[in-house]
Amino acid sequence: MARSFWKGSLSFGLVEIPVRLQPATVSHDLDFTLLDKRNFAPVGNRRYNKKTGREIEWNDVVRGYEYEPDQYVVLGDEELEAVNVKATGSIEIVEFVPSDSIDSLYFETPYYIEPMKKASKSYALLRTALEKTGRTGIARVVLRTRQRVAALVVRDSALVLNLLRYAHELRSTDDLELPEGKGVKVSEGEVRMAERLIGEMDAEWNPNQFKDEYHDEVLALVEKKVRAGKTHVILEPEAGPKKPSARSDVVDLMPLLKRSLEERTERKTARGSGGRKRAARAETRRPAARQPARAKAPVRKKRTA
Repeated sequence: MARSFWKGSLSFGLVEIPVRLQPATVSHDLDFTLLDKRNFAPVGNRRYNKKTGREIEWNDVVRGYEYEPDQYVVLGDEELEAVNVKATGSIEIVEFVPSDSIDSLYFETPYYIEPMKKASKSYALLRTALEKTGRTGIARVVLRTRQRVAALVVRDSALVLNLLRYAHELRSTDDLELPEGKGVKVSEGEVRMAERLIGEMDAEWNPNQFKDEYHDEVLALVEKKVRAGKTHVILEPEAGPKKPSARSDVVDLMPLLKRSLEERTERKTARGSGGRKRAARAETRRPAARQPARAKAPVRKKRTA
């Protein structure tokens, strides 16, 4: 079970719910260690004083804010926590908004909200009210010396605090060079064909069907080298599909759209015929109807000398 990193209260009007935050995600990043290629010894990140060049201990490290070039104000953890005790110790819901009104670009990091007491009636009340009204709570919370805005939603039986980005953190699309105006023309036929292709590719969202194939293949390469005893050898890459290169934009899209539809139709037909063939084979294995089973002749045992 993951360790909680924050404890405080969730305020819902005058209701205070003692809670703690649990990470809602698990990192599967590949953790590589830097090595010296001459003897494969680990290369460490040295913590040192930039003026003297000497290494320093964690006990001698403090937090400083640079208010002018090379001029710092030192702030201790206790001082930061004492600035606004209410802000640093609570998740304060400030309003409720329709759940579909938040642009997906704003969502950043989810955390599970766990009540301090399992039989928390106020926790269950807030969860039920959010489900019934279809609303998302917008809250303020201070995490790691920074005040964040967050969305409070329900997932299964848990309340989830999803940190949101501030509006000024998102770039405007005005900075992008996008196809628009009379310079780019899309025909009605191309639009209809694209709509058909989208319809053919329509599916129910199932996140479990997607796997990190690159992660798995890298680990397979690691296991292969360990088994071969080549832990300190750089292998030549095996022949495989080449990395796709950037292609110029295609002017006539209809042939590509038609071929895409044909391929998907062929795959569907192949799957359908495969199912029919399996059904036919199963049918042939069934005993014929209304035919009595033939009695087997008795098997005589051989006499041993």
